[in-house]
Amino acid sequence: MQLPKPTLGNAITGMFLIGLLGIVYVIGSAVVTTERGPFDRYAVGTMADFRTVSTPPDQPLMELRTEDGGTTTLASKRGKIILVNFWATWCAPCVIEMPYLNELQARYGSDEFEVVTISMDRTQADAERFLQDNELEHLPLYFDPSMSIAFNVMGATNRGLPLTILYDRNGQELGRLAGEAEWASEDAFRLIEAVIEQY
Repeated sequence: MQLPKPTLGNAITGMFLIGLLGIVYVIGSAVVTTERGPFDRYAVGTMADFRTVSTPPDQPLMELRTEDGGTTTLASKRGKIILVNFWATWCAPCVIEMPYLNELQARYGSDEFEVVTISMDRTQADAERFLQDNELEHLPLYFDPSMSIAFNVMGATNRGLPLTILYDRNGQELGRLAGEAEWASEDAFRLIEAVIEQY
């Protein structure tokens, strides 16, 4: 599958947003530290950057736009394990990562587990076009027009996109991975299966 290259306009927007995320990183680094958690033993291979956050922020409750023009919240997903990924079409590592997330959702998506990809693009149409053009049919579109949800959870472990956070069935953060990762790998499968089984 050949993925499109980010456009110049989207790249400029991306640089601006990365600057804002840098500010969030500096602020967050004063209050968020990491410690070992129950799933750190799965932080190997392609999941080597998976980290437990000792004082993770609460799961955001702000509304997301959905594909059909409606709204939802992460709280509406309670009862299942969710892997929340913050991405944008102007983010080159995100573009590489999306097919892996699509495969992960195809493999495990159920009443037990869902991959929730939240676009931070300038418009919802940009994200819709990307998913359609690249046949990422297993990933429903969620859009955060204000980018408030991502800023709410960034903390010290992340300096930009992509950021992926794993939540348990009660909306409690189990761990996060900052940066691109191969989510369609045996290491990722072992992590997700362990969380589904234990939580």
